[in-house]
Amino acid sequence: MFRIGIIGAGWIARKMARGIAPLKDVEVYAISSRSLEKARSFAEEHDIPVAYGSYEEMTQDPKVDLVYVATPHSHHYEHAMLALQNGKPVLVEKAFTANAAQAERLIAEAHKRNLFIAEAIWTRYMPLSHKIREIMESGIIGEPRIITATLCYMMENKERIVKPELCGGALLDLGVYTLNFARMYFGTDIVRTVSNCHIGPTGMDMHECISLSYADGKMANLQSGALCLNDRQGIISGTEGYIRVDNINCPENIRVYRNYELVQTYTKSPDMVNGYEYQVLEAKRCIENGLIESPMMPHEESISIMKQMDSLRMEWNVRYPMDEDLQQV
Repeated sequence: MFRIGIIGAGWIARKMARGIAPLKDVEVYAISSRSLEKARSFAEEHDIPVAYGSYEEMTQDPKVDLVYVATPHSHHYEHAMLALQNGKPVLVEKAFTANAAQAERLIAEAHKRNLFIAEAIWTRYMPLSHKIREIMESGIIGEPRIITATLCYMMENKERIVKPELCGGALLDLGVYTLNFARMYFGTDIVRTVSNCHIGPTGMDMHECISLSYADGKMANLQSGALCLNDRQGIISGTEGYIRVDNINCPENIRVYRNYELVQTYTKSPDMVNGYEYQVLEAKRCIENGLIESPMMPHEESISIMKQMDSLRMEWNVRYPMDEDLQQV
């Protein structure tokens, strides 16, 4: 049995616990919180064998095979580093860290200790995400030239969005998905970035539009925000057709059009639990094969996207308390 220990007992830890529950060879073995009472309540709710009121204790438990960090962005670095220093492989919820300097230090620590670490951005690990690449490479839409991607939710009053000390704002929470969507299908050869951002009362980015121009003439137009609802769609447009993706952060349906006529449809697997299981299964595969990074989300990609988000935030003057690290980037 492959045993997961979770740091943090909030809403995203619940999603992970539910995603893993039906798996036969993986279990959430331990949950940890700063409050033992909260950890015990979470453990009872999800039938988890062990509850800890200390992150340190859980990361020292020899039965834990992988630590999943499910705390706010602001604490990812601290908690992932704790796990690594206690000899544990780590899966770190997106965004990987507060900034690129922290990401580089975490990955350097993992390399030094020969331990697996990966960013848990679930989109990267989903079968439908890989299917999109296959469709593009099949040539059915011709030469891909433009990507559009949107991801907005009503979250303007959520603590993790409005508080600088929690690394708030839409970018690290939602914009990271649109950036990854563009990165997965159009690559990294970006020659120009133009952006616009609405800043909220606490100084955090609440809505942003980002336009990327690539060396080969491709473009990506990305929009994310915490001030409205939208269709959450991604469209990859080519010279002979286009691909429409419903829900870019958790692809549910793909429709392929050629000359404006629907020619192919793909839907998520009926066996999918909630999508969180795929990143854990990939982490398990990597660890069992002696890998310290996943080809689905390489270390270089996590660092590069953090640098991209650092640059955007610096342009918008969106700062976090830990951003003295930016001087080292």
